[in-house]
Amino acid sequence: MHTTDPPAVLLCREVRDRRGRVYRVGESDVDLLGRGRIWMAVLPWAGVTGTSCAAYAYLAARAAPGGTPGWGGGLCPAGLWALSQAAVALPAGRLRERGRLSARAAMTSAALGTLLGYLALAAAPQLPIIQLVFGLLAGTGSGLALATCLTLPGKWWPEHRGAATGFVVSGLAAGAVPFLFPAVRETPPPTLLALAGAGACLAVASAGRPLRDPPHNWWPPGTDPRPVPTDTPTRYTHPKNPPAVRHHTVRQAARTPVLWWTWLCLLGAAGATVLGIRLQPSYSQQLGLSAGLMESAAVVGGVAAVPAGLWSDRAGRRTVLIAACLLLAVTQFGTLLAVRTGAAALLLGCAGLTAAAGTSVLALVIALAADHFGENHSASIHGLLAGAWLLPVAAALSTTAPTTAARNPHTALLAAGCTGLVCAAVALSLQAPGRLSARRIVPNPHPLGEEMA
Repeated sequence: MHTTDPPAVLLCREVRDRRGRVYRVGESDVDLLGRGRIWMAVLPWAGVTGTSCAAYAYLAARAAPGGTPGWGGGLCPAGLWALSQAAVALPAGRLRERGRLSARAAMTSAALGTLLGYLALAAAPQLPIIQLVFGLLAGTGSGLALATCLTLPGKWWPEHRGAATGFVVSGLAAGAVPFLFPAVRETPPPTLLALAGAGACLAVASAGRPLRDPPHNWWPPGTDPRPVPTDTPTRYTHPKNPPAVRHHTVRQAARTPVLWWTWLCLLGAAGATVLGIRLQPSYSQQLGLSAGLMESAAVVGGVAAVPAGLWSDRAGRRTVLIAACLLLAVTQFGTLLAVRTGAAALLLGCAGLTAAAGTSVLALVIALAADHFGENHSASIHGLLAGAWLLPVAAALSTTAPTTAARNPHTALLAAGCTGLVCAAVALSLQAPGRLSARRIVPNPHPLGEEMA
């Protein structure tokens, strides 16, 4: 992994906690970057926003009267786009950790793939081979950009990564803002695709140029990384979000049950979110709500990843994750209640809260994975988890699952709500590997000095 090499004159030292984990202290973010580490959140947010904006442009062009039809029966370019993201996340993370792919190179490759994919689809949208090229190139580009941007803030904010990660994840919702305006949605599909590809390429390449990874084991000055810190800002954070016992490689993490429980929790939450977002607009027409109003509520709700991340830094990542899963379940039951009672305001609120819960779960899982397995290999571990939230997206875009669910929406919403409850129960078991729970610590029956009394 390409990391920032500090000048030789900087004094740094290594400290160990009681479990033997090494922390590199003494270097500030300004010493390493030449600027504040806030840019390592702002620039990834810009990259995520540009990538998501291009994705929404394709969906808008596909829904337009002259949009591109599906390809290959049930398989369409959007589904291939999502599968390509999931496929490239793990290899990209491994290459970054081995130093063969820097953050700048990953973002540059992502920008180029996005540009070529969208320009090809804009030029010949009816050709199956061009749709295949779009799915592979644009999907690979999006996967590289998201894998880089979503994991970088947690490395620069190891002491309170929830807020920074939530801010970057909110870019997934911010990319939909331009499409709330009818003038943008009514743009001819070829023009919209070409502009989206060029805009995403510019945003991703510009944001990726200054990106850097911190040195391995780096910890910012001013906070004590050890389990019992003395400084006030970290004193309230570490008891709830203690650092990982050690840095796990992707193979070591894959041997722990907690990684797969986390994967299942994210899979279920993503599936419930996608199902709710797909079904709620069809109900809005029955209750007199416009599609634009429902989309606006979902976009506003997507920004909730930021306060969720802030809350998790204080209350604990797992606690807030459980609350987000419960909220996701309640919104599905609330949607069903809104339809049966004809409560348009309740349906509108459920649309916003569904998006809020979905983006919050994604941000919290990314931060929680770094809390459990360390920051040094977070890119490859995220590559394993990426498939959990991208598989439901691919299924919704490339199969008849949404149509099947729409035939019996009450059962589908009940299933989604129950899935949210199961995810909350799964989140209860997410304990960091190697760390004993306080309930399992048995006091010494013969404390030191008792036999001497």
